[in-house]
Formats: sequence, C-alpha cells, structure tokens
Amino acid sequence: IAVTTGLRRGELAGLRWADLDLDAHRLKVAVTRLAVDNKVVDGVPKSRSSARSIALDPATVAALRAHQVRQLEERLGTGSAWVDCGLIFVHEDGRAPHPHSFNRWFDTATRKAGLPRIRLHDLRHSYASAGLEAGVPLLVMSRRLGHSSLAITADTYSHVRPQVDQEAADRTAAYI
Repeated sequence: IAVTTGLRRGELAGLRWADLDLDAHRLKVAVTRLAVDNKVVDGVPKSRSSARSIALDPATVAALRAHQVRQLEERLGTGSAWVDCGLIFVHEDGRAPHPHSFNRWFDTATRKAGLPRIRLHDLRHSYASAGLEAGVPLLVMSRRLGHSSLAITADTYSHVRPQVDQEAADRTAAYI
C-alpha cells in the first residue's frame, strides 16, 4: 500500500477496513495514528487536504483482498482472543500496532528481500517521483499525496533520476 499510494506512516497505521471500498477501488484517509512522546494517539489527518479519497489500482485492490482473507484466517485461528480494532494492519491477534512497528516491519522485509536500506518514508518520495515520471499531472499527484500546495510536491517529493535527466537532454537537443 505504501508503494502504490504514497501514504504517510500515520495514515497507513490508521487505515481501517471501513475506509476501503474495494469494489469501487477507493481508499479514504480519515484517521492517522501517531506516536507522541511514544504514546499512540489517533487523530484526524494533518491538514484539510490530507483528509482525502484516492483511487486504487487493480493490483493493490487484489493485494488488499488477499490480506483481508489472511486476516480473517488469523482471526478464526485466534478465536475469542482476537482483538477487533478495525484496522487493516494489525498484530497476529488483531491488536493495533504502535506506528513505529511499521518502520521495523519495513526494515525487516527489505533486509529479507536483499534490498538496499531505505526509510519507509522514502517510498512516499519514490511514489511521487514515479507518478510524475509516468506523466501524472503535478496537481493530481499533489492531491493524491494530500499536500496543501503544489510547491511541496514539486520541491520536496519529486526527484529526477539520472536516466530521466539524460532523456531530457537528448530530447531537448534533438528538438533544438
């Protein structure tokens, strides 16, 4: 979900099954779970533009459906010990995880996959850069990320890979 939506860690941590409409391929960002002085606090998104509804691609919807099935199997296996907090990402017994758990889970998954070490938040930057490279308009990407201004998306979240820079040089020189 982080890779294909660019959601912030707190938005991922606060994502509830009730916030998804998998048939319509939509996700609603309505709750964030943050660590304030190491205490978990549920709240509203950080700004008016952060509270948003975004479309989901078919592969992400399929992954969420598969995750839902796995979670239901865990729930059945856990029985009456299951804690139903309504969140999409939970511990094996249904308990809500601390937001810092997302960083640990991500670090473990990337290490096991043999990938280079990056921060979970770097996926947000990668998502923005990939979308802009793919031709998604800046305004659309900014709204998907929940930014309050286009400048934040353009200045902070878009990165130019060397290959894209080379393509720009070649295309511009050919045009000239």
